[in-house]
Amino acid sequence: MIAMQYSFTLPADYDMTRIDERIKSKGHLLNGFPHLKCKAYLSASRQDEAYSSQHNLYAPFYIWDDAAGASAFLATQGFEALKDSFGRPDIDIWLPLAHSLGDDVAKSQFATRHISPIAPQTSLADLRKDMEEAVSTARKRGATAAFAGFDPHTWRQIYFEMGPNLPVLRDERTQIYRVGYIAQ
Repeated sequence: MIAMQYSFTLPADYDMTRIDERIKSKGHLLNGFPHLKCKAYLSASRQDEAYSSQHNLYAPFYIWDDAAGASAFLATQGFEALKDSFGRPDIDIWLPLAHSLGDDVAKSQFATRHISPIAPQTSLADLRKDMEEAVSTARKRGATAAFAGFDPHTWRQIYFEMGPNLPVLRDERTQIYRVGYIAQ
């Protein structure tokens, strides 16, 4: 399993309803895509009153069974069209430490993503144990999905969570998104 995310920062005056319309018209196209466990169509708006975002963002998050699915997706005409519309994105790839994807994931309304560096002295085994506990706790409190992973190239970790409610816990490293659609 792997996760990936790319993000487009849009102009401050960008009409985010265009992103909402794009998600509505294209979201269902990835249902049933081979090796895709979940694609969360995510956006964040500077004008959203429920939470504050520094930028207008379109930032889909994917959870794949394996790298073959991600690779096949990146070679599709759909991804080519995305590149034509927004430019070729840098794509973050995350290896799993812990994850849980509930049957109720389609009920997700909000998502959070927290990225932080992994200190050189950190034991990956200990980090895995901590993230397994964090994912379990998140599911108990109502999260529909949680993914914890790491990037061994940059030695950063990610904690990603989705659920039906706006998250209470936030800090400067946490990006909050609205979930427009979940493809599975």
